[in-house]
Amino acid sequence: MALTGTPMRNKNMLRRSLLFGLPVDAIILGLIYYWFAVADRYIVFLYNHDMGEVVPDTSPFSRVTSSRYWMASLVAGGFILVIYTGVNWLLGRVRAGYRPPPLQNVWLVCAPFLILFIPLITMRANTPVLPWSYAAMVTTAALVGLALALIPGDLAARKPGDLLWLAADGWGLAFILMTLAQLDDIGRWLANGLDWRTVLSLVFIVMGVGWLLLLTAGRYWRGVLVGDFQSLAVAAACMTYLFLPLMHFLIGTNGYFYITDSDNFLAGTIPMQLAAWAFTALIIWALLALRGRLETRKTNSL
Repeated sequence: MALTGTPMRNKNMLRRSLLFGLPVDAIILGLIYYWFAVADRYIVFLYNHDMGEVVPDTSPFSRVTSSRYWMASLVAGGFILVIYTGVNWLLGRVRAGYRPPPLQNVWLVCAPFLILFIPLITMRANTPVLPWSYAAMVTTAALVGLALALIPGDLAARKPGDLLWLAADGWGLAFILMTLAQLDDIGRWLANGLDWRTVLSLVFIVMGVGWLLLLTAGRYWRGVLVGDFQSLAVAAACMTYLFLPLMHFLIGTNGYFYITDSDNFLAGTIPMQLAAWAFTALIIWALLALRGRLETRKTNSL
């Protein structure tokens, strides 16, 4: 991902990347510093919070509580997703031909600061400090979340209408993806007969599929049918793992602004999570096949 062009062009590209990247770093590191070094961790990470018999241990390094540490990085990524996309949308409206710097360049100027300072913050500030393995998970989640958060910026600047369609698709796919990830609990839910959570999971999946079909009808009417697999997969990931954790933090915590645990968005086991991703991929493939046929039919009818 080396910068290309003449040396002067390289310098200009690096300067633009730093102009965008340094504020991004400041936001992420500011949030991480506040949550880990300044705020009351008993509130932010719900230390020793009563979660009933299902989660009896919520001590600082229990499975559920420790997942909140790296989920904090995804919530920070959600902030970047909204802010970076919004800034690029605005610049695209006020400057003709505007394009943001390549996202890989912005990521590359951000990454060293995150790799250096997130471990310093989490392993030294407040109590308890995190061991290196937990600090590494927080850092890795921040890097992955940042990569996802930067992707919509270019489309927001060039084609905001297309981005809205993709975001709407991502919303429907997120319903399906999140619900599938929760099905590793289905055995416990069904232990005493048909559980309301099982019924609700099926309802959410049906709602997600119904929403995607409704969008397909809207796309057909507007003449914007076919996307591509990568764009839909990224939209689903941005919505599921960045935007929705951010919304949970902002409006789903009754004003306490605590970080969600990973069980709300990811499966409890790797096989179930892989299965959820695979099934969602099949839905995306089927959706694109349907839209491709509709586009061909529309083209042939003209």
